[in-house]
Amino acid sequence: MSLQTNITAALKEAMKAKDQVALESLRAIKSELLLAQTSGNSAELTEADEIKLLQKLVKQRKDAAAIFVEQGRNDLAEPELAQAAVIEQFLPAQLSEAEVEAAIKDIIAEGNFAGMQSMGQVMGLANTKLAGSADGKTISTIVKKLLTA
Repeated sequence: MSLQTNITAALKEAMKAKDQVALESLRAIKSELLLAQTSGNSAELTEADEIKLLQKLVKQRKDAAAIFVEQGRNDLAEPELAQAAVIEQFLPAQLSEAEVEAAIKDIIAEGNFAGMQSMGQVMGLANTKLAGSADGKTISTIVKKLLTA
């Protein structure tokens, strides 16, 4: 089942349940999907494109919540975090830090990489291999740690 079909079904359920947070989140996803389809050359988005789009939406919500918390506005941060949680339901399961670290160690060993000068190469391979299953910030932190050790 495609992401768009899943979103439409979830939208109907949220409408029936009168869940405003889920409705806002799902409408935001649907809007971004439509924008991505109409702005791109191809009419159909790949699964990787959909995952990137969902990750971007989650990151936006979490960043906004962090700013609100920093300013002491927890009343505004809570809805943002709730929306992020709804959007995360449509992302593939995230790997733990230990699993990400093990995967990056394999990449470093396979490519015989050493030192910070090879960080770009390792990051490129790691982002390709772990796309959708790990956050870019987590990958970057672990790569730095392993290459400087």
